[in-house]
Amino acid sequence: MTLILIRGGGDLASGVALRLHRAGFPVLISELEQPLAVRRAVSFCEAVYEGQCQVEGVIAKRVETRQQMENALETDKIPVIVDPELKALSTFNPSTDSGQRLQLSAVIDARLLKRPPELLTLSTPLLIGLGPGFVAGKNCQALIETQRGHTLGRVLWRGASNPDSGQPDGDPGRVLRSPVGGLLIGYAQIGEHIEPGQIIAEVAGQPICAPFAGVLRGLIRPGLVVSHGLKVGDLDARDKREYCFLVSDKALAIGGGVLEAILAYQTLNNGH
Repeated sequence: MTLILIRGGGDLASGVALRLHRAGFPVLISELEQPLAVRRAVSFCEAVYEGQCQVEGVIAKRVETRQQMENALETDKIPVIVDPELKALSTFNPSTDSGQRLQLSAVIDARLLKRPPELLTLSTPLLIGLGPGFVAGKNCQALIETQRGHTLGRVLWRGASNPDSGQPDGDPGRVLRSPVGGLLIGYAQIGEHIEPGQIIAEVAGQPICAPFAGVLRGLIRPGLVVSHGLKVGDLDARDKREYCFLVSDKALAIGGGVLEAILAYQTLNNGH
């Protein structure tokens, strides 16, 4: 069995997974035990908590064994495994030649760590990195630009991406951050219209209030412990509820870049 592994199941990684899945590629997502996705309504990592979730009509299902993974793929679902260090996947191959070995045609590192990644422990002919921290031709074969602008979604086969600006895309006021470390309690729902000053959530008794009117585009799962300064919410001044449940243009552009890199690599190595 040959498939593509995506490390990370947040909103940008999910845009990549969605594009590859719709193009007919079998995809597997590996995630943390407690993912911290803000745009949960469009993040396949929610399957870690819920058992399964749905993004734009595509279902992802949490799996723990190879059989469960194969069942998910056979029913046109995206399997999600809690395996941040990729140790569990090493047990998915049979110990005898009677079973079909699991092979990775590509690994996409979509964790957006913004620093050089650790050495990959699994064998794959193609490693694709997303954004800062990767250098094409050095620690990955291909690199996808993740910074908004004319280079967003472009494939680099040599060199580094644009450096991390340290600032969010668009109005920095839209990003809601935790004022302290502690347990997050939510008071608003994703897709809800929010008025200026309205309390959206609180952490350790400290409120997180809306700086302007808009729709709550994302909020980290309530009940999780967050660190001081962590991005926990996203407020959208466009106030379009439907946008909260659609994969972003940025995620689709990055997904298109990944698809281009995979097809270009396959064409080159098939001698066409």
